[in-house]
Amino acid sequence: MKSKLLAVTIGTLLATQLTGCMGQMGLSQLVTKGNLSAVDNRYGRAGLFMLLSPVYGIAATGDLFIFNTIEFWTGKNPITDKAPAVVDMPVEAIFKINPHVSDDLKSAPVKLTQAQIAYPDEQTVTMTLAYEDGSTQLLSGHKVGNDVDFFLDDAFITRVSNQELIAYSQSRLR
Repeated sequence: MKSKLLAVTIGTLLATQLTGCMGQMGLSQLVTKGNLSAVDNRYGRAGLFMLLSPVYGIAATGDLFIFNTIEFWTGKNPITDKAPAVVDMPVEAIFKINPHVSDDLKSAPVKLTQAQIAYPDEQTVTMTLAYEDGSTQLLSGHKVGNDVDFFLDDAFITRVSNQELIAYSQSRLR
């Protein structure tokens, strides 16, 4: 009995941690709105914030473990009554994906099991991708002047300049 309870508890914690962090934080928004509506000057709001700090903590915990998880799984936040805005919002991506590439390549989860990198020559890098279903794909990058062309199974994906790749790799090291 204890092992089943432990398994359910761990599963619940994992499900909430993996899905609840990126929501609208609707309950926390309500607390903040109440604070901002109660007093009309910064000192009063700061004082009220200090007094309400336990309420902010409880609201954020409720959002993280309950309401954002419900939002993720149902597609609607029960507090704001709105669809997910954070995880589904489009952003300016570093790498542009060719609009002609299949939608399967643009969505998650990708069930990748193995990736093997090879350097056939000084101008080329290849990565063989193996998936859970047994299929494989070949991702390759070919240096062309000051750019790198990326292909997936010989279908062009995008062209990225060397400067963009260097900037991206340096941003990942910070």
